[in-house]
Amino acid sequence: MNSDFHIKSEIRILGIDDSALLNKNVMIVGTVFRGGSWIDGVLRSEITKDGLDATDIISNMIKKSKHYGQIRVVMLDGITYGGFNVVDIEKLHRETGIPVIVVMRSYPDFEKIKSALEYFSDGKERWTIITRAGKIEKIAGGKGRNPIYIQKAGIGLESLKKIIQLTSIRSNIPEPLRVAHLIATGIILGESRGKA
Repeated sequence: MNSDFHIKSEIRILGIDDSALLNKNVMIVGTVFRGGSWIDGVLRSEITKDGLDATDIISNMIKKSKHYGQIRVVMLDGITYGGFNVVDIEKLHRETGIPVIVVMRSYPDFEKIKSALEYFSDGKERWTIITRAGKIEKIAGGKGRNPIYIQKAGIGLESLKKIIQLTSIRSNIPEPLRVAHLIATGIILGESRGKA
């Protein structure tokens, strides 16, 4: 069900990003935001580098959080975490009951992804999860900045666009994801790096 709903300015959003791939366990960080204005909480967990546990671990991290009842949208920075640990966004939406928005800075290179997956014994399964995430749409970034690419589960396009506009305050990337990235890289590398 892709529903559009009324967006309050203080809608609770969980943005999730991963840290640098320094060892087998990869830290993921979630930031709970009220709209794009302020942070209400930080969640953390660990997934396996190139594993297939990201969906279940993210789902459990959300459901065990004291913020669970208030989170209205989950934002992911792409659908692969910790290398090629693919998130099944339909399953994540189903298990948590929360709509999922995938945000990407550029259109994925599917040929490159497909060739990389040939090195995995379960590459076909991972590819199925990637294709099941649905159509990739190009939408305007916040405040008229560079466009971003999105996929979605459980939310209509109009609601999604309103949420992106509301939360993209300092860049074309929504604040919940931008801050999750800063925290994750800062903790692992000693200082935040990369595009945020």
